[in-house]
Amino acid sequence: MVSFDTKSYSKKLLHLISWSHWFTFFNILAAIALSSYYLFSDPAPTTLFGQVYLITTWVSHIAFLTFMSFVLVLFPLTLVFPNTKFIRTIGSIIFTLGLLLLVLDAFIYSRLGYHLNASSSTQIISLLQDIAKENSLFYSLSGALAIVILAFEFTVSNYAWKHLKKLQKTIFARFVIFALVLSFFFSHVSHIWADANLNYDILRQDTVLPLSYPATAKTLLTKYGLFNIEDYIERKNSPLSFSQAIPNYPTITAELCPSETANKTPTNSVFLILTEQQVSISQLNQFSRRASVSSLLLTNNIDTGISDDAWFNLLYALPSIYQQDILKQGIKPLLFQRIDQQALATSLTVISAEFTVNSVTGHGADENIDITEPRWFEALFSKKTELSNVSSLLFAEKLNNKTPGLHIIYFKNSHGIKANKAEQNNNQYQFELFVDALLLAQKQKSAKDIIWISSIGNQSNETRLNTKPALFIYPQGTAVSHKDVSFNTSNMDLQPTLMSQWLGCKVSKHSNGTDLPRLNKDRVIANTTDKGIIIFNKDKSVFVDQNGNFQSYSRKFSSPITVNEDFPLMIDGVHFIKQFTQQEKQ
Repeated sequence: MVSFDTKSYSKKLLHLISWSHWFTFFNILAAIALSSYYLFSDPAPTTLFGQVYLITTWVSHIAFLTFMSFVLVLFPLTLVFPNTKFIRTIGSIIFTLGLLLLVLDAFIYSRLGYHLNASSSTQIISLLQDIAKENSLFYSLSGALAIVILAFEFTVSNYAWKHLKKLQKTIFARFVIFALVLSFFFSHVSHIWADANLNYDILRQDTVLPLSYPATAKTLLTKYGLFNIEDYIERKNSPLSFSQAIPNYPTITAELCPSETANKTPTNSVFLILTEQQVSISQLNQFSRRASVSSLLLTNNIDTGISDDAWFNLLYALPSIYQQDILKQGIKPLLFQRIDQQALATSLTVISAEFTVNSVTGHGADENIDITEPRWFEALFSKKTELSNVSSLLFAEKLNNKTPGLHIIYFKNSHGIKANKAEQNNNQYQFELFVDALLLAQKQKSAKDIIWISSIGNQSNETRLNTKPALFIYPQGTAVSHKDVSFNTSNMDLQPTLMSQWLGCKVSKHSNGTDLPRLNKDRVIANTTDKGIIIFNKDKSVFVDQNGNFQSYSRKFSSPITVNEDFPLMIDGVHFIKQFTQQEKQ
């Protein structure tokens, strides 16, 4: 009796294992078919060797993942509980979930450039929610796909079970398995050779398939066009630059500024109060309480620029990598183009202790004083004033009678005579005095002005990973509200915000910024330096250099942290930087 039961159990188990092999074989074919979506997410390899490698690594890697799902999940269940109905049912459910996960991963990769992962769960969920809002059939189509795959699983499960003896006599599967094994070894040997010889056409495919070879930061940056391929091959540490020409900077069109706003010239002004010193949240809170109109306190504002880079980020609303090419084109920022169209004023007032006498350059310039080499952005303004202090600017009558337009008050650190004295390098008192006078003067004005208060630039590389809070004060209706914005913002948001709130234009597509009052979700923000790329998400800031080294900084604890290489975050940062280059494709 015991012998009979043992033989019966062994026969049933062998039958189930044989069925599970064929069931897995059919799922390998299905997985290969569904995963073909990955191949269309990236540009095709440029060489025949690269194309052959892509095909062989695709079929063998997907087959391997599917087979490992059987080995790690279904096979142990078969040994532990060899019940026919249970194993066939649970096997169908397991592979249905696996194929659905494969389809979802391929979709995420095509949209975001990386695979499913925990560190980017916020961006993935946000993407799916946005798609669901745009397409009401999203959930219905997803459910239908799940039903179709589940029906397929039950069908092939039933077919393999009923025709098991017939399938065991066939030989076609042997040729398929042999081809898959041969592809597996060929792709791995090819990758070893490519890694040793820096064959970019092979290495750029490392991230295409899920759970594939680990990529490097430099390979990924080269893949996304932020490193020159020749420099990659030669192992050069050249500064970041685009491997292809960037689009021409846009000019104002009726599409950007609708005709109904074309003849509406603003009667109020915009004041940008900028200082090279760090501005604290407590300072901005005090200013916010004194504002007579609504304000947004940007607690996680980002400014990674040094010197002129910071001004380019602010005025062009683009990352620093575009600066050299855009300035060569000689086209003004969209904000200044619109200001010129509407004949508004522009002025730049620089406050610094290094100016021992008042001087005005531009219209009515005094040619008898020493003039330092002008910075590129000074040519944008019709009037430039240099002052050693703000005493002449503190009168409400003078502030409220300025010609409507864009007026920048820039508190510059003193680098001239007496710069060795600490008090000469600190404009904070002058800065606070002027802001208080401006906010007090606004209470007497009927057409309230728009005011932006922030620091600009970094004095050293050490502060580039920090956030720099800013305050945006703007009139909206009759209600006065003061709101703290904890979402990631940056100085690149200023131009699209002013174009929308002040000039009635929509230019977000041509910049990396967002209209601040309409910002309703967090986002990854990035910028470039001459040595790498800086990326910010909700929790941390990360610097990635050309050699793939990651330096992370906790935004919660304001201290350096040690984390694993976060390539999905880096890819999100690259997508942010490349928004402007994608405008012609939109």
